[in-house]
Amino acid sequence: MLQACLNGSRTAEEHPALPLSPERLAEDAADVAALGVTSVHLHPRDVIGAQTLAGPEIATTIATVRAAVPGIEIGVSTNVPGNRARLIGSWGPLAAGRPDIASVHLSDPAWRELTEALHRVNVAVELVVADLADLRELPEGINRITVRATRDSAEDLLAQVEPLGLPVLLHGRDADAWPVFTYAARLEHHVRMGLEDTLHKPDGTRARNNAELVACARRNQRAKAPN
Repeated sequence: MLQACLNGSRTAEEHPALPLSPERLAEDAADVAALGVTSVHLHPRDVIGAQTLAGPEIATTIATVRAAVPGIEIGVSTNVPGNRARLIGSWGPLAAGRPDIASVHLSDPAWRELTEALHRVNVAVELVVADLADLRELPEGINRITVRATRDSAEDLLAQVEPLGLPVLLHGRDADAWPVFTYAARLEHHVRMGLEDTLHKPDGTRARNNAELVACARRNQRAKAPN
């Protein structure tokens, strides 16, 4: 799987093409889907541009993106301020405005509560692991492990999560984004790329937008595919 991470916690000041509104996220989702992306990860915003999990904003964002790319997996992050379990609880009746999957950080003290809240509204759980931790007693219902790694930590983190037998998405950020992507592609793990992870192409030049980053990622994947 190639996932596109469209915006993350970045601000408009960091890149002029960063998609923040539902309409811009839908446009970028359509562009990357045309390049072979089957999953998009995004951080919905409220009217003042702050990250949110509130039902109305989630519903508008997800429904707008889903209309542009029907059938693609749409995921959101729970790593935002507020009473997240209560906000997630408001997603139950959203229908087309409910995400397919949501990421929960293992380092978050409330990660078990958030996981349970997502299960109650029938949203899949993507557990984010960035450091070595005790994973022997994970609850049932974790759908995927996302490993956020550096080029130095990737091997050790994978050695910990691979025995769990769950799908693994491996990615890095900023200076580590492309080295970790290349490593993950060679191992044939799920991968992701987009403006959340880096603003630059592999050659160090600034990317125009998410589509240009994903096009580079597709070429990288093909180059690393087994013959």
